[in-house]
Amino acid sequence: MDWIAIISRWTHIGTAIVLVGGTFFLRFVVTPAAAQLVDSEHTKLKMLVAGTWKKFVHVGIVLFMASGFYNYIVVGAPMHRGDRLYHPLIGTKILLSMVIFFIASALVGRSKSFEAMRQKSKLWQTILLLLASVVVGISGYAKVALKPTGPAVSNASALLSHWTEMLPVGWTLRPTIWAIFTRHTAPPIGQWNWNCAWWRNS
Repeated sequence: MDWIAIISRWTHIGTAIVLVGGTFFLRFVVTPAAAQLVDSEHTKLKMLVAGTWKKFVHVGIVLFMASGFYNYIVVGAPMHRGDRLYHPLIGTKILLSMVIFFIASALVGRSKSFEAMRQKSKLWQTILLLLASVVVGISGYAKVALKPTGPAVSNASALLSHWTEMLPVGWTLRPTIWAIFTRHTAPPIGQWNWNCAWWRNS
């Protein structure tokens, strides 16, 4: 059982629950309630909430990126090798996630460049929730509808093999990667075998 993959998956989903749920709460509970306060109290509450919420946002972004890239690079991509739909979908998901991270950071930040966004926080929180819904939809579809075409990688050598083959210059990079990870001179390209005894004993 791959405990790292399980923990990474749990971290990714747990972070999504906290951040998306927190954004929903801010948009539809805190913001309407705060609007009924006098301006001075409204401003104070807004600053207090933003000061606390930004810690969750910043930590959440780090957890999202770490767990997300691990899930894709180590688990998802090797299992869907050759799938012409999976990789474009996940690429779209990653790009949308980057937009979400930018908006979320801007809303809790202090930069004057994004003050106009913070003044329209209800609008941008709604956009965040819509984008998050699209990302969740893509994830769900890729997980349920797109069946794996192969097994997940089981070791570092298999992972390196998978990704260097996918790179346009993969065959050029293989000797360099081999040397970095093994501190040995790589055999000729025609003799490459990531599971050979030489690799396991190096």
